[in-house]
Formats: sequence, structure tokens, C-alpha cells
Amino acid sequence: MTTTQSQTTEVVDMITLVIDGFEVSVPKGTLVIRAAEKLGIQIPRFCDHPLLDPVGACRQCLVDIEINGRAFPKPQASCTIPVEPGMIVKTQLTSDVAEKAQRGVMELLLVNHPLDCPVCDKGGECPLQNQAMSNGQAESRFEGTKRTFEKPINLSSQVLLDRERCVLCARCTRFSEQIASDPFITLNERGALQQVGIYEEQPFESYFSGNTIQICPVGALTSATYRFRARPFDLVSTPSACEHCASGCDMRTDVRRGKTLRRLAGDDPTINEEWNCDKGRWAFKYITALDRLAQPMVRTSTGELVVTSWPEAIAAAAAGLSGAKAAVLVGGHSTYEDAYGYSKFARIALGTNDIDFRARATSDEERDFLAAHVVGSHATYKDIDKADHVLLVGFEPEEESPIVFLRLNKQVKKRKLKVTSIGTKLSIGVEKLGATFVKVAPGSEAAAIASQSLTAQSLILVGERASESAGALSAVAALAAQSGAKFAWIPRRAGERGALEAGAIGNLLPGGRPVTDAAARVDLASAWSVASVPTTFGRSTKEIISAINSGELNALVVGGVDPLDLDNSSETLSALKKAFVVSLEIAPSSVTERADVILPVAAVTEKSGSFLNWTGSARAFDTAVADSLNRSDVRILSMIADALGKTISLGTVSAASREIASLGPWDGARATFTATPERSAA
Repeated sequence: MTTTQSQTTEVVDMITLVIDGFEVSVPKGTLVIRAAEKLGIQIPRFCDHPLLDPVGACRQCLVDIEINGRAFPKPQASCTIPVEPGMIVKTQLTSDVAEKAQRGVMELLLVNHPLDCPVCDKGGECPLQNQAMSNGQAESRFEGTKRTFEKPINLSSQVLLDRERCVLCARCTRFSEQIASDPFITLNERGALQQVGIYEEQPFESYFSGNTIQICPVGALTSATYRFRARPFDLVSTPSACEHCASGCDMRTDVRRGKTLRRLAGDDPTINEEWNCDKGRWAFKYITALDRLAQPMVRTSTGELVVTSWPEAIAAAAAGLSGAKAAVLVGGHSTYEDAYGYSKFARIALGTNDIDFRARATSDEERDFLAAHVVGSHATYKDIDKADHVLLVGFEPEEESPIVFLRLNKQVKKRKLKVTSIGTKLSIGVEKLGATFVKVAPGSEAAAIASQSLTAQSLILVGERASESAGALSAVAALAAQSGAKFAWIPRRAGERGALEAGAIGNLLPGGRPVTDAAARVDLASAWSVASVPTTFGRSTKEIISAINSGELNALVVGGVDPLDLDNSSETLSALKKAFVVSLEIAPSSVTERADVILPVAAVTEKSGSFLNWTGSARAFDTAVADSLNRSDVRILSMIADALGKTISLGTVSAASREIASLGPWDGARATFTATPERSAA
């Protein structure tokens, strides 16, 4: 055994062994099946999964093992045996015994497995199908009657079960217990009667149930939305990023004939590993909804919305905005590039800093906190892995950022990570984490935060709800400064961090440049090739709505904002009636009902771009539906700007990406954040 020293001074014990005649050194504790993978040797398996605890259920990975000249009396499951010094392993490639054992196991697995391949959704990407060809018998000796069950069983509205296909690998049950902490599926009975099922008194409910479909190796668990829809070779697969929350999950979008049929979790060890939540997996039907906006519309003098051409709609939008006192509201689901387009459009085409991406309850304290402490910061998922204590403030991870919940849950199970949550109500997700819950009255969070004892190894995760409690964000900043703890802001929506970095807020220009900093304004004006950019502090969402109702503003560009998300929705609806409204939207809404010009925009699968997740990392994605006629927000904004005679030169998403990269983050003085008396705890 040898030892190596990593860059973090951690000493790693290395074990040297021989597999199929090849010597390999791996860290102590590595399973034999993983050591073989390092050599490029593929041992067949069904129950084994690198992110689940070993169980040795299927026995398909049997190999011959010898240690210091002493052979095991029979083949062993390579997915359960850790490597040892002097170990000699022979897989099916070099051992007739191992090959015969694997063929025998495969034959037994196929005794009751139905010949559903022509109709099974797993066909074409099925490990059982592939390994039956590579490690099974050419002909079956079984002549009896196969076991059959009623199928499919609806475990939920999205997950279907074909019990007769199951090979009892226990992947789904281990995922539910070990990863999701939702024991929603189990193995019932024993022996020949054993089968997958659900609990009688406990519903099949989890935010992560769809992962059981993806990791099922045989098609026993299938998706109701994808069942019988397509074969893998019919699909065009595109790497993508999830648009629903700030976790930043790696995804794969599968399209057939221009229609999105399914979305799967991608494999990114630094973010979502191999998991995603059910919303990310199945919430894509809005893209193909029958009420999707497909053509531009303009309101006539009679008050009727009529379909028109793109040139006419752009001209109408420009005419209404020309000379108007306008503001911009950006939704939290905009891509980084689109948010940058809105930011530049507001400053150059409209000549204003009245722009805000926070289509929700907000505060001035949050605005200043984001400018001083969040923009440009880069806390990561690794900080969760290394933290000795995680404090949750105004943040419910399972509800608001499910992959953050899974990462916290992993560390709680792995090393008993201490988690503390400050809030008004104990949630199910926080309870699953075994967190210490500090219950407070609404508005008194600041005092509870100040009373926490943290260290430099601690991490504070702040949700957007903290902005609703006066002094909470000031208390977070003070606690972090006093203890040396890191902190991160985790919004609910996927586009909010990118919108912040893009300057889609009244107190910041792109790249974290403070509006009040003359040098920052000059730097940006030079990059944009304009004489100057607006100098006045921009209004917040609430202030913009009030200004329209009072007559100070008379025009509004709205990109993906739902008034129902705002704490003053009635005032917002009133403002929409008073102002000239240009709406960039995917589907009809209360905004489009009142808009003067409606411009349909591309959904996330119909364009390329990126989201910045809560860590500030760009999660890029490509166009999945290439033949879509819908345009990206940034292209539409560029067309309106051209019609106004105020060119912003952002005709494509790639142009926006290049400009963002060339502009870069601000390297000058950052905005300051001072705890005012009304922000501090009582």
C-alpha cells in the first residue's frame, strides 16, 4: 500500500491490485467494479450505481478473486468487495468461471422477464437488453410459463410500474431512502414472490420520483408522458440547462419531429450529479401548449388585439415607446443573455435605469445587499460539502432549490452535517435534514440570526424571502463579517442571478458596475460606444408600478412577468391599463390581456443561451428545437431599438454572449451596504 498527498494536504492511501493481468492503483475503499472501470474493463451489472450504497442484489457482476495466493471458493460480487493489497481479479474476459457465472445469473434473470422489447420504452437504451446480448445465452432453455402481473400500475400521475419486468435490483428503493429521504417505494414479499410496490398507507410522493425511472435498468418504471411515444433512435438529444430554479441542473432534452418528448437529468458531478427534480423533468408541456403565443399582436384604436406582421408590431412598439417615460420589468426566468439585452435596452433605447428583475416581494435592503455582497460572488456546491455548519435564512431548500436540498441531505447522511434553519414554520424538507429549527415570529428574524454562533468553516444560505423581514439581510452580512463564514444568495427562479449580473436592476449596471460610480459609467459607455449612460438611481418594481399609477411614467416593457407574483398585484393591473405596454411573452397572461403590443418569444428549448445558477456559474444550453420560428427576447429588443434609432447591436444570442464576455466584471469599487437603524434588529 502506498500513500499520495493531494493539493489540500489530505493523505490518500492507495491500493495496488491486478485485474485481468493489468496492474492498477486506486484509493483504499474503492470497490473492485470501480477499479475495473479505471482500466476500461466493463463488468456487467444492474444493481450497482456509483451514487448509491452497494447492495449486491442482482449478482450479475460476479468475478473470480484471489488474495495473496488464496482464491475465494466461488465468484464474488465485484460491486460489494473493496480492493485489498495483493488482490488478483479475473473478470469474464479472462475467467471461464466468472463468464459462466454471469451467464447463469443472466439466464435466471430472464426466466420471468417478459419479451417486451418491441414495445418497452427502455428498448434501445436498456442495460438488460445490451447485457443479455453480451453476457447471456444465445438461446433460452426455459419452457415454463412466465410470471405475469397486471400492468401498468399507476404509482403516481407520472410514474408507471410493470412489475414483471423488474429484476429486483433495488435501485429505486435505495434512491428513495438514501438520496431523496422519501421512502416512497419498497420491495414487498420475499423469495420468488418478491416484487416492487408502494406502501399501503404512504402515498408515492416525492419531488424526485422521476429519477427512479431514469436509473431503472430494465423499463419496470416508465414515464406516463413518454410511454409509447418514441424510440431512442427517433430522438434528437441536446444538452440543456433547467429553467425552473437556481440550482443550475445539467439536463438533456430529447426532441422528435420538432416536439419535446422528454427531459432527463444530465451528469455533472459538480452540480446535480445525476439527479434532477420532477419539475425539471416534466414541467415542459408549456412549450407545446395549445395557447402558446405564435404571432405578434397590436391593439387597435377600438381596443381590439389583432394579429399583425413582425415589422408592423415592431413599428407599433417603437412608436409607443418613442418619447415616452418608460421602464422595464424583467421576469426571473430570463436567460443571462436576454437579461443583458433588457439591461442595455433600458439604458440606451429608453435612457433610464428604471429596470428591475425582481417580480416578487422586494425591499431596498435586498437591492443594496445584492449589489454589495452577491454580484460577483462565487460560493459553490463544494462549500456545502466542506461546511461544518449550514445556516438557512428565509430559505426552504427542498421547495426552492431541490438540488441544494439533495446536496445538504447527502452531507447530513455522510458526515452528520449540522443544519440550522431560521423561519416561521417548520417545513417537511427542513425536518428531513434533521435541522435545528429556530422558530421566530414574522419580522423578528434579524435577532435570531444575530444570536447564531458560526465559524469560518460555516456557510449561510439566504433565500429571497429574507428580503421580506426588515434587518434580516443586514444581520446576515454582520454575522458573516463577525464569524468569517461564507454566505450565498439562492433565489427561487433560474434567471435571477444572471439578471443581477447583467444589471437588470436600478442600482447596478452590467458586470456589477454601481450606477452611482462615475468611473463605472464611463467604462460602460466606452464599451457600448455611447456618450453616456443614465446616472440616476433606478426605481424598483414596486416604485415603477407606483410611478405609472401616479403619472410619472407612461410606458412599460414587460418580459415574462406575472402580476400575481407581486405583493401589489391589484396596483400592477391598474398600472397596466394606464401605461403603453409592450409585452414579450410565451403564453397569454394578465399582462398580454392589457398590452398594447404583444411580441411572442422563444421558449428555452427554442433558443440557445445560458443561466447563471446561484453560485454564479454559467449553465449554457443549445437550441433543441431548431426549426422554431420564435425569436429570443434579445433579438426582439434589438429590433425595437433599431426602430427607435438607438442601436444596441444584439441581434443574436451569440452577439450578446460575446459582448458580455468582452465587457467582463467590474474591477473597481463595489457598492457599499450599510445597516441602517430601520434594518437592524429591534
